[in-house]
Amino acid sequence: MRKYFGTDGIRRIANSELTPELVYKVAKAGACVLGKHEDKAPLILIGRDTRLSGGLIESAMTAGFLSYGANVIHLGIIPTPAVAYLTKKLKASASVVISASHNSYEYNGIKFFSNKGIKIDDALEEEIEEIMDSGKIDELSAVGEKIGTDKNEEEYIEEYIDFLEETFLSEIKQNLREDFTVGIDTANGATYKVAEKILKRLGIKYKIINNSPDGININKDCGSTHIEKISKFVVENKLDLGIAYDGDGDRCLAVDEKGEVIDGDKILAIISKYLKTQGKLKKDTLVATVMSNLGLNVYSKENGIELRQTKVGDRYVLEEMLKNGYNLGGEQSGHIIMLDYNPTGDGIFTSLMLITILLKTNKKASDMCKIINIYPQVLINAKVSNDKKMTYKEDADINNAIMKLEEEFAEKGRVLIRPSGTESLIRVMIEGKDEEYIHRKAKELADLIEEKLK
Repeated sequence: MRKYFGTDGIRRIANSELTPELVYKVAKAGACVLGKHEDKAPLILIGRDTRLSGGLIESAMTAGFLSYGANVIHLGIIPTPAVAYLTKKLKASASVVISASHNSYEYNGIKFFSNKGIKIDDALEEEIEEIMDSGKIDELSAVGEKIGTDKNEEEYIEEYIDFLEETFLSEIKQNLREDFTVGIDTANGATYKVAEKILKRLGIKYKIINNSPDGININKDCGSTHIEKISKFVVENKLDLGIAYDGDGDRCLAVDEKGEVIDGDKILAIISKYLKTQGKLKKDTLVATVMSNLGLNVYSKENGIELRQTKVGDRYVLEEMLKNGYNLGGEQSGHIIMLDYNPTGDGIFTSLMLITILLKTNKKASDMCKIINIYPQVLINAKVSNDKKMTYKEDADINNAIMKLEEEFAEKGRVLIRPSGTESLIRVMIEGKDEEYIHRKAKELADLIEEKLK
């Protein structure tokens, strides 16, 4: 079990658990591991979201990189997928995003990307941890002319915006209607500048909310974790579509013109259907995680699409895609990876793809979603001690309760119990036809887990 890294990098309370001292060590060890095959000083890009602690964490990270002898380019406040894109574009040795994604402002995190613009795998994270705890950090220090240098290049964000424009301009321009307007919620996060810029360039009319970050309002009652805000806004303003990004911009959720949620499973169905029709869905296969709704399985079978499922985490979706040559995958939470364009989840790209399909098919968003029926699904978080969340099956009462539920829902639904990779939680998910009943069953199990694993 890894000590520092979870399912999405390192994520902790800034300046308390995620201290400058820890960040410095992570940076030094990370530069060593990710730059070890370079025949010159490694070049590392740093991007961050709008959190108050971003400057603190970035300073400590920069110090670690420079002390090792790596050179740094600061990209400023920028969406995670833009960093991934620029890592490849600028041929950097690696990059790091300072963000805690959908978490509240007091958290922050560190995500490393390789020179291919993809999140580093478990083995590399374990190697970084090994160096951090080896007591050899001080030996990784450059001196004299070998000390690294850093510079600010925030204008590189324009290259990412150019990429989006080049990808979508032609089709959107051909199909854009004068009366079409989209609502946007940037969660006071990393997309707050980029979203408006690209919509203006593409000529799309929009209304925007939660677009004034102050360092502490990121994700606060807004964005993809509070989809009800954009839903209400769309209905009140009679908009055609609503989009809500998360704090670092690597995922999005949507709502139709009636305010009904279009989650990641529905987005995957819409895009896969469109790509298959175009003959562009490689191997007629879609990749999702075990958290995807049963409705996605049914949709896939009905449309001649093979559904491959992985454990939870967009990195595992990507691994499956790379391994077998698939080009579309994602998560129910809104991480959508379109590998022909960018090797990571990209909220803005996904939203522009949805808009393109909506305009090209000349349908209402609610009609577009009719290709998939979503089964009722209940997810309840059980708060537990962090040191106990991975050993929940060792408790006989919990294990017996889970087994009874799995037996009950074997033919008419699904039960999934999963420790969170980033928080002190165990997630209890049940799918079935009777929402009230499955909610009661999920709550009973979550309460038992909390009682046993305090």
